[in-house]
Amino acid sequence: MTSVLIIDDDPMIRNMLCHFFEIEGYEVKKASNGKEGLGLYRKYPADLIITDMIMPEMDGIETIQAVRKESPDAKIIAISGGGRNSPEDYLVLADHFGADRTFCKPVERAELINAARELLS
Repeated sequence: MTSVLIIDDDPMIRNMLCHFFEIEGYEVKKASNGKEGLGLYRKYPADLIITDMIMPEMDGIETIQAVRKESPDAKIIAISGGGRNSPEDYLVLADHFGADRTFCKPVERAELINAARELLS
């Protein structure tokens, strides 16, 4: 079964994203920040990682860098609703540091699922 790791500090977003992938038949693990997510990834390597950019303890950029260092071929989607800057500013950085796809929140379910399918095919 194809596995997805969802990393987002907002429990409503995290649960919504998990639901998107579970109804598509994916095995889903979830984490509330990059540090927790990286620990889960090391223990249960996922086929796809979806990470928020702005999180406590370890943000999306740090998470992407750590995953890329350990698993250069990992598939990563970055999402952001922004913070002090616009979401696009954070997503440009995510792209620079190795995200395969980027999306602004709110993420359209169909777009996200289609991107996942493309990356995993």
